[in-house]
Amino acid sequence: MNRQTIFNDTFLLRLGVAVIFLSHSLHGIFTDNDISDFGNLFLNKIGFAPFGVFIAWSVVISQIVTSLSLIANKVVKISCIANIIILIFGIITVHFAEGWYVVGASRNGMEFSFILIVVLFAIIIADKRAEKQKVS
Repeated sequence: MNRQTIFNDTFLLRLGVAVIFLSHSLHGIFTDNDISDFGNLFLNKIGFAPFGVFIAWSVVISQIVTSLSLIANKVVKISCIANIIILIFGIITVHFAEGWYVVGASRNGMEFSFILIVVLFAIIIADKRAEKQKVS
């Protein structure tokens, strides 16, 4: 891989969100925070039965793959969009009912997902501008 391609202006943002997504996904795999239980005990109960476990594992695997893609600066737009969709559904199904704040005034809210979405959009916009400059 071309070193200059990976270490461009969005590298720190891409690395930052990739670390967040990887740590969240890998934690679910390698600890007692069981992904299958989330699928069975949460997703299936809120209307996704019988696909809750499949959805939960699909999210985890896609976040691992897209994180590695973001670090490598490959298929960045698709990786960002996939994670934006995951985050929006997380807000709708989990975080919205808990309010805005993750800690403090409330618990488990949507503020963290919101800022991740903003960062992912910033990466998309910056990459689009960089592509336009290459063409010019």
